[in-house]
Amino acid sequence: MRKCALDVGDVRVGIAFSDVTGLIANPGETYKLSGNEERDFTYFAGEIKRKECDGIVVGLPLNMDGTEGDRALKSRAFADKLSQYTEIPIVFQDERLSTVSAEKMLIESGVRREKRKQVVDKVAATIILQTYLDRINRKNF
Repeated sequence: MRKCALDVGDVRVGIAFSDVTGLIANPGETYKLSGNEERDFTYFAGEIKRKECDGIVVGLPLNMDGTEGDRALKSRAFADKLSQYTEIPIVFQDERLSTVSAEKMLIESGVRREKRKQVVDKVAATIILQTYLDRINRKNF
């Protein structure tokens, strides 16, 4: 079944979805938070349902030493809130350096600065999701 990944930020949330086989992550969109929690979480839950996802992966930005800081706590709080809007299971994936990797990949691809800002979050969500898919599929082989 299809999985969804969310790269949670203070202003934007990157969204990615897997293919139906659960092997390949694809960028979805970069959602700009409206400031209205009900509107935002209803939107996320609706997209997850519309894409027929059976699992949600939330990026967990751990510190480089593996501990959880303020950003990780914000991601956990986001996931707790999302769980009030959907019954789809939510798991966390270590996302250390995913945004840095996404930014580097976009620079190397020649994407201009203005465009990078618009797409970096959904690219980071795609990296988070692909890392998760690779990890769970390795166990199945």
